Amino acid sequence: MLDTEMVEIRWHGRGGQGAVTSAELLARAAIAEGKYAQAFPSFGPERRGAPVLAFDRVDKKPIRMRAEVTEPDVVVVLDPGLLTIVDVLSGLKPGGVVIANSKKSARELREELGFTVPLVTVDATLIAREVLGVPITNTTMVGALIRVTGIVRLESVIPPLEDRFGRLAAKNIAAMKRAFEETVVEE
Repeated sequence: MLDTEMVEIRWHGRGGQGAVTSAELLARAAIAEGKYAQAFPSFGPERRGAPVLAFDRVDKKPIRMRAEVTEPDVVVVLDPGLLTIVDVLSGLKPGGVVIANSKKSARELREELGFTVPLVTVDATLIAREVLGVPITNTTMVGALIRVTGIVRLESVIPPLEDRFGRLAAKNIAAMKRAFEETVVEE
């Protein structure tokens, strides 16, 4: 996906789900691969459980822009409930893709929500519960994002995960890898 143009990603989650952490992990992996990257949150008076946004920019050349991502190439939705209460498609560039945590297929979601954009799904909540023991989907959705975009190598995220999660890193790495494998990309 990262040929010559900057890739902009918008993460939709709820406070406490790890959207900000996901953005940071991706940026650190991109930088480790010699790319330029930014990761930053959008905070207001949000509290745990309230909708939050985080953003990434990844490019092969220096990034001068410092504003929020309003026209993303990729939208990642950590909480399936946000699909019906937040306009996750807002500003999505033509050819952009939505990666959603959902137990439903892309076809089912497309019919239910009326989406006409490319849509990819993974049951990140199930994976997180089974692997991590908690329904926190941030590292699973990083795996899904990498599967869909190839923006970084899966292995490049392992050192940032180890640094961030310490003794819990192994489970988060397993969740990320499982989501990478189980993400359904429809042709």
